[in-house]
Amino acid sequence: MRVLLADDQALLRSAFRVLVDSEPDMEVVAEAADGAQAVERARATRPDVVLMDIRMPGTDGLTATRLITGDPALCAVRIVMLTTFEVDEYVVRSLRAGASGFLGKGAEPDELLDAIRIAHAGEALLSPAATKGLITRFLAQGGGAELEDGRAPGYAERLAALTAREREVLILVAGGRSNDEIAGLLDVSPLTVKTHVNRTMAKLGARDRAQLVVTAYESGLVRPRTE
Repeated sequence: MRVLLADDQALLRSAFRVLVDSEPDMEVVAEAADGAQAVERARATRPDVVLMDIRMPGTDGLTATRLITGDPALCAVRIVMLTTFEVDEYVVRSLRAGASGFLGKGAEPDELLDAIRIAHAGEALLSPAATKGLITRFLAQGGGAELEDGRAPGYAERLAALTAREREVLILVAGGRSNDEIAGLLDVSPLTVKTHVNRTMAKLGARDRAQLVVTAYESGLVRPRTE
């Protein structure tokens, strides 16, 4: 796994490099001190995963994420946002921009390495607790404009393309469930769940599971509990 480190703190980048390069299945291919460098070096090195600090001088991580995920040549790149707090004020916008998830800077070394592997595999770095915080913040920001049926404009047609089972799987994904957990709940194989998830992502234009979570809530298909 080829990893790009984007953070304005040189000391932190150095620590991350030592950690990543110590693993036999991954290597740091480039470093960036700001968002503009991150975009430039992502285009030059085509990393599998970018560890992207949200707050950087000049071009910030949010803008850089949008530029990377919006580049067709970098469609396979996965971005993990690094935040000071688990639920950062920019996390919602980062996920909308195409990030695969987020990780607190205070995470343990093993958590950081796991995050890289999870993102590379196309999974979402959104635990149920983190998802709850994420959606609470999203709603506190006012969410998106809604239709009379409670769904944001532009989603109705795409949601209508989903089968009943795909909607069911989407709702469970939005709740932070893994493929194995969903398989147990629906009494099907994990492979079948994976197929449903992949088809749902294709129909909704989502890059990965993180995008499915945002879409499910932003569209109004799923509502967080109020208690």
